[in-house]
Amino acid sequence: MILDLWLDQPVWLMFTLLSGVFLALCLLLSLLSNLPWTRSGMRLLASGIVPPYIGVIAVLLSLLTGFVANDAWERQRQASRVVQAERSHALAVYDLSIASAPDMSGLRTSLFAYLDAVVKEEWPSMAADGASAPAVGQALGRLLQTAADPRTAAEAGEATYAALLEAVMQLRSARSERLALSAARSDESKWLTLLVLAILTLTSVALVHCERPFAQATTLALFSAAMVTTLSVIAMHERPFDGPLALSSEPIRLARVAMEAGTR
Repeated sequence: MILDLWLDQPVWLMFTLLSGVFLALCLLLSLLSNLPWTRSGMRLLASGIVPPYIGVIAVLLSLLTGFVANDAWERQRQASRVVQAERSHALAVYDLSIASAPDMSGLRTSLFAYLDAVVKEEWPSMAADGASAPAVGQALGRLLQTAADPRTAAEAGEATYAALLEAVMQLRSARSERLALSAARSDESKWLTLLVLAILTLTSVALVHCERPFAQATTLALFSAAMVTTLSVIAMHERPFDGPLALSSEPIRLARVAMEAGTR
């Protein structure tokens, strides 16, 4: 719930909120290290801890950060490939309808209706709540029904009929995969673990520099800046169809424009 709320914010607010969290943690650790009634306890905890100890937790943090970043970037790349695949299959359906001997203007009309519904209805619906648009499902059903008409096989030939039906089914499969990626929710457990490890690393940095307040403040600030930047950039890629770097419907819209202009 908290992760979804954070990911729903604009980029500047994502950075600001996360910076506020790390700033509060840094201030708390600095106060615990320097206030008279807590300083002795912190120094007792820090006694005997050597600087290389920071690397133990930092390695775990870096490994998990790499895993989370790879997961987010891979989801973004996969979504981009799916959108391009949907565009390619739509163009294949259009090209086959033009190249075949019988008149397939009805099939092209169904294809145009499907693409228009994807751009105007389904994309906003995915960005809002990751849901599909009923109108797109209906348009796709009409397209499939038109492509599967037995008269197409009789007039265009079995080879063209099979290729056309295959292209429509591939278009349907690409849409299903796009909707699955859009509906997938972020795994809060990995982000919670990442935040816990970041807090533990921050604490270990504060303990190692407990007796040197200025060095402690500098190292806490540098580490916090690095984590805020890294986590915020990863979060920007967490949702491929919703967020600051959300994929647009432009490839599909341009394909629709090219079909209507007859430049395909």
